Amino acid sequence: MRRNYELSVRGEFCAAHRLDGYPGNCRNTHGHNWGVTAYVLCQELDKIGMGLDFREIKTLLREALSTLDHACLNDLPPFSGQNPTAENIARHLYHDLGRRLAERGDKAAGARVSRIRIAETPGAEVTYWEEP
Repeated sequence: MRRNYELSVRGEFCAAHRLDGYPGNCRNTHGHNWGVTAYVLCQELDKIGMGLDFREIKTLLREALSTLDHACLNDLPPFSGQNPTAENIARHLYHDLGRRLAERGDKAAGARVSRIRIAETPGAEVTYWEEP
C-alpha cells in the first residue's frame, strides 16, 4: 500500500503587477497582498514520524516569496514575456519551491511539491500542480 502525506504551509507577500492586454483596469499597475499555500507530498516518514518538518517548508517558502515581495512583478525575470497573473505566479512558485526542496538533499528525500495555491484577493484563488 502506498501512503501519502500532504503537508501544507501558508505564506504571503505584497507585490504590484499589471496585466498587459487586459481590457479592464487591471492593465494599470496595482498591488495585492498575495496569499500562498504550498503543499508538499511525502510518502515516507523519518525515524520520529515526520515526512518533513513544517519549519523546513516554511523556511523554503519564505525564501521563495522574498524574491517577489515588495516588487513590481512585471519587472522580474521569471515574468519576462508573460503577464504575472495568479496562474503564472503559482507555476513559478511551484518550480522555485520544488528546486529549493530538491536542493535540501536527504532531509527532503522523497518529498516533492504537489501543488501551490495563490489567492490574489480573498475569494479569488488559483491552484497549480503537475501530474507526476
